[in-house]
Amino acid sequence: MHVAEILERESGPFISVEIIPPRRGGNIQQVYDAIESLLPYRPRYINVTSHAAEVVWQEQPDGTFRRRVKRRSPGTFGLCAVIKYKYNIEPVPHLLCHGFTREETEDALIELHYLGVENVMALQGEEKYARPPRPDRTVNQYAAELVEQIISMNQGHYLDDLTDAQPTNFCVGVAAYPEKHYQAPNLTFDIQNLKRKQDAGASYAITQMFFENSFYFSFLEKVKAAGVFIPIIPGLKILTRREHIYSLPRAFHVSIPEPLTHAVLMAKDDREVLEIGLEWAYHQAMDLLAHGVKNLHFYTMLYTKPLLRLMQRLKID
Repeated sequence: MHVAEILERESGPFISVEIIPPRRGGNIQQVYDAIESLLPYRPRYINVTSHAAEVVWQEQPDGTFRRRVKRRSPGTFGLCAVIKYKYNIEPVPHLLCHGFTREETEDALIELHYLGVENVMALQGEEKYARPPRPDRTVNQYAAELVEQIISMNQGHYLDDLTDAQPTNFCVGVAAYPEKHYQAPNLTFDIQNLKRKQDAGASYAITQMFFENSFYFSFLEKVKAAGVFIPIIPGLKILTRREHIYSLPRAFHVSIPEPLTHAVLMAKDDREVLEIGLEWAYHQAMDLLAHGVKNLHFYTMLYTKPLLRLMQRLKID
């Protein structure tokens, strides 16, 4: 089922989550444990992150260096197959512009189509993972271009002019940034980018994490005024460690409210920080639900214990 259909069908509140594949050589059991812990709360779909290839230079015994390209967390598609057929939950793999050519993207979409995966997230990805294409290859520079490629395949148009090409059937989600994308000069510019993604064929958007609901509510008003009418799903993160007040702004370009920052800094240890983070997330979630939000999306990585405690209080099933 398409995520867009889930959003339209569900009348009461529900959750979705984002997880990451294990690091190269990691144990898949930790993924199974994370998903199974959430089953009582019936996540309607699970986003699975993807990472572009990184270039690593390895010094050789003779003093020369060898260029090696690898992905630190492969296995996104295999994990999506497990989620769909082992747990009967809709998986949503991330597709990236940076680090992938259009040809590689088409191959990935064909594989997903064969697997029966019909939902994808189209993202620009981090530039630090970009690698120049071969002269005979092309790349999508922006997420709107990636959306266009996916929708084109839905219409049966592939990069090569294929006879009797079979159309795919993907529902496309995209990212939204209540505090603006870090590369955008201002929020108005960034909202126009979101509209481009909508106009290219995106069916919904999930926000970057935020810790102050006023950002989200203000963002909804601004995107509506700009002609963006696709559902905008709020993305939430539970603070669990003191380090988060530094690492999350650095990695995701989000702000931590002053009261939350102060409370975390005054905490005795990370055990107390977790309690503070849970309380903050609870009030955030309750406020969003009170304003009619149906779908709460949680960035969990593979650490679900805080979310399980939160769900016991929210009483969402």
